[in-house]
Amino acid sequence: MSGSRDGNGATDTPRAVFGWDVGGAHVKVSVVDAAGALVDVAQWACPLWQGLVHLERVIDEVFARWPAAGVPRSHHAVTMTGEMVDLFADREQGVLVLARTLAARLGANARFFAGKRGWLRDEDAVAQWRAVASANWLATSQWVATQVPNALLIDIGSTTTDIVPIVDGHVAARGSSDAARLVTGELVYQGVVRTPLCGIAHRIAFRGATTGVMNEWFATSADIYRLTGELWPPHDQHASADNGPKNIDASCERLARMIGRDAVDASVDEWRAFAQTWRLEQLRMIGEGLAQVCAAHPALADAPLVGAGCGRFLVVALACETARAYVDFSELVRDATLSSAHTEAHLDDGAHAPADPDADVRAQTHTPSHEPNEWIATCAPSVAVALLTAMGETRRDGDSKHAACAEPVRAV
Repeated sequence: MSGSRDGNGATDTPRAVFGWDVGGAHVKVSVVDAAGALVDVAQWACPLWQGLVHLERVIDEVFARWPAAGVPRSHHAVTMTGEMVDLFADREQGVLVLARTLAARLGANARFFAGKRGWLRDEDAVAQWRAVASANWLATSQWVATQVPNALLIDIGSTTTDIVPIVDGHVAARGSSDAARLVTGELVYQGVVRTPLCGIAHRIAFRGATTGVMNEWFATSADIYRLTGELWPPHDQHASADNGPKNIDASCERLARMIGRDAVDASVDEWRAFAQTWRLEQLRMIGEGLAQVCAAHPALADAPLVGAGCGRFLVVALACETARAYVDFSELVRDATLSSAHTEAHLDDGAHAPADPDADVRAQTHTPSHEPNEWIATCAPSVAVALLTAMGETRRDGDSKHAACAEPVRAV
């Protein structure tokens, strides 16, 4: 578990909203208080493909962190991508199992994000599973659309990248499902922690020659960004490819193995340079998706990039490459919701879980004010569903089944 914690009991209010993003590898939870201010954010590793016991464990830890989350009157807004894991026979079964499990633990006020269909109870989420499945990108982009009318949202996470066009305050994505978004370039299966390196390039330059890459799970993208110094250790929550240490020397060993070598075959500086080559390859793949999305939306030719996710440092690089302005998701949230110094103090001074003891933290230092920004941006979908629900609470007209939602996806 990692995150920033509000220890002041602000979550005890009946109108506090707990936003959940239940993925296949992590569960992210954010808390928005009765005034609509974000007061806490946290992430837990959750290898869901290994069994529901991991989700049950995370729910227990959420309740331990925020006791108010476990009381019957608590409000929970849920989005998911975990239905895709191979624990389930298919996505429909995944939505069914996750919705029922979460509803049983979270209570009657749990609602599931379904895009333009609104917020659904668990039984309706099961019946309309296609609208619920892998919709977390839509939640984030709907909230961003309320803040930036024309933008390209790029959320680079541990495993995937979402590229979402926002035009005139509407989400203008051409695809709605993972399958469709893989076609349109709006979903790129590249992340900065869990992506196997053989999924980034099949041939790569090393010492002036181009070499083949071993098609083995010898190293992951986390090894790249440990060596470049860009991966914040608390984001590095999963085991390495060989279950070995997550430090500089071990990452060099794993990178070397990808091209049939040993770490002693080159200096650490050479392996760091090699990591930069891998970084460029991954950035190229994400850039191809961005170019495809931009080609479909000429109105966004000069639009800023809004960066989210633990890999948004690559969005900064893309903004530089494409001569676009960069806006950080965390700053949008702070500008929109942190209405008092009291609330900001909760996020800045909260308790943080220690970094992995095997991680090499020498490459990059982080100030206390940096940490909440990291968690806000990394947990963007959970923040978004909490904020969208809080917005809906202020506009409710008595219908408790479907809370108001931000602008729906516009067909383009």
